[in-house]
Formats: sequence, C-alpha cells, structure tokens
Amino acid sequence: MFYREAGQYKTSYKTDMSVFPLLQDRVGIFAILAIGFIAVPLFASEFIILSVMVPFLVFALAAIGLNILTGYTGLISLGTGAFMGVGAYACYKLTTLFPGVNIIVWIIVSGFFSAAIGVVFGLPSLRIKGFYLAVATLAAQFFLQWCFVRIPWLYNYNASGAIEVPERTLFGVAITGARSSPEVRYLVLLSIVAFLTWIASNLVHGRIGRSWMAVRDMDIAAELMGIKLLPTKLLAFAVSSFYCGVAGACMMFLWYGGGEANDAFNVNQSFNVLFMVIIGGLGSLIGSFFGAFFISTLPTILKFGVPA
Repeated sequence: MFYREAGQYKTSYKTDMSVFPLLQDRVGIFAILAIGFIAVPLFASEFIILSVMVPFLVFALAAIGLNILTGYTGLISLGTGAFMGVGAYACYKLTTLFPGVNIIVWIIVSGFFSAAIGVVFGLPSLRIKGFYLAVATLAAQFFLQWCFVRIPWLYNYNASGAIEVPERTLFGVAITGARSSPEVRYLVLLSIVAFLTWIASNLVHGRIGRSWMAVRDMDIAAELMGIKLLPTKLLAFAVSSFYCGVAGACMMFLWYGGGEANDAFNVNQSFNVLFMVIIGGLGSLIGSFFGAFFISTLPTILKFGVPA
C-alpha cells in the first residue's frame, strides 16, 4: 500500500509499541503541528480562533479522556461533563488560593483532583458493567452537579454562583482574563493538548494500553492471564477523569473566561463527548479529534461560515 504497510513487519515489542512507526506519520504530525502553532495564530481571524479552534481542542481533549475509558477499556461513562466540572472548580479554587503560582500548573494539577473523584466513582466497575455502569456514572454526574450548585465554597460564595476567571500572566503576557488575546489562549491550549495527546499515545501503545484492551476484549481471560482487573479499571478511570478535568479547566479559563459552570458541565455535555467518541471511533486517538470536529466544529462552520 502507498501509506500503510501490507503485512506484519514488526520484529520486536519496541517497534510494535512505537508511537509513530512510519515516516509518513512523523511528517504528517509535524505538518499539522506547524500549521497549528504558526499558520493559525498568524492568519486566522478572532472568530476562527475562539469559536472554531479553541472549542475543537477542548472537546478533543475531553474525547481522548473518554476514549481511554470507553474505547480502550470498554467501560461506559455518562459522567464526563461532571468530571470536567471538577477540573474547572479545582482550577478556580487553586488559582484564587495560590495566586502566585503559574496558571498552567493549576490547569494540569486540577486534572488530578478530577482523577481522584473518578477513581471513587469507578470502584463499582469491578462488579458491574455495561448499562449498569452507565447508570452509576450518570448518578455521579447528577450528584456532582448538585455539589456545584449547593456548595458555595466552590465558587467563593459568589452571589451569582459563577466562576470569575482572574487575570494571570506568563512572562508578562496575560493568558487568562479580559486582557488576554485569543492567540495567546489558543497557543497555550494547543500546547497542553499536544503534550497530553503524546502522553495518551504512549500509554495506549505500551503495556498499560495492552492491559486496558485485554480487559475490554474479555475481562475474565485478562484476569486469567494475570492482569488485575480492579487496578487496571481504576487506572483507566483515573487517566480518563484526569484528561476530562484538564479539558474542563481549559474550557473555563481559556475558552469561556468564566461563567456558571453548572450549565457548562451538565449531562448534555456528557452525551456530547460520548457521541464524539462513538462517531470518531472507539479505541482511536485520532478519531477523538474527528469526533470533536463533527460534533463541535462542523455545526459552527455550517451555521456561521468561515469569515476571513
């Protein structure tokens, strides 16, 4: 074939687990990153950046997180929106409590708070699966939504109940707040998404990813082969929730710039991300980007067009 190898030419586990085994893959990724980091900030309009590219990257990151859980491990989750909300509120609290720390650090750290919550709600996955696990995660969605509204400490006792994103700078350049430019926010978001996508690709191509896929294909056989089901499933929940939490923090701080998080992270958001994973392809990181494009970006382009 012109692009893919016809047959199996891998002679070692190292080559089989390579993230970019073909030269075409490496060239393609380099070209995409060059367009994203150079061409888009220089030539794209503010509308393209804020209404097309930024939402696309946010939802692609959330879709990667859910794909790790549903596509690679076979565990259905309907609580993605809530886990994104945990990341947004965690980032907000950390930013206000420790204003001197770089905001990018808190965006990443907020994912660990979401991962911890994901592990708690992932405990039933050892005993239940399929429809019953979906209902359990849906219950987590509604419970966390209730917490977002009923615990004023989360939004600093703001009368409106909304998250107010403070201005934070990096090397003297505002990356959040009213003075931050769309190009700067986009570049920060693109850097985060590119880095986490690279990590996810290494995970799914390595030993951990093989364990996830073994559990997905047949958990009983995986257990007979020595794979411990509970740690493997909980790790999938933790990694998935981490990605969703970072996506939620990016959504609130680098896209919305504040607002009422209960509306942004409701159950509809969970279904949107799930549809992105299904349409893009279960068990495909590239498919997560395609799914985010079809569900989030394409409707915007069809509605408003692509102005210069």
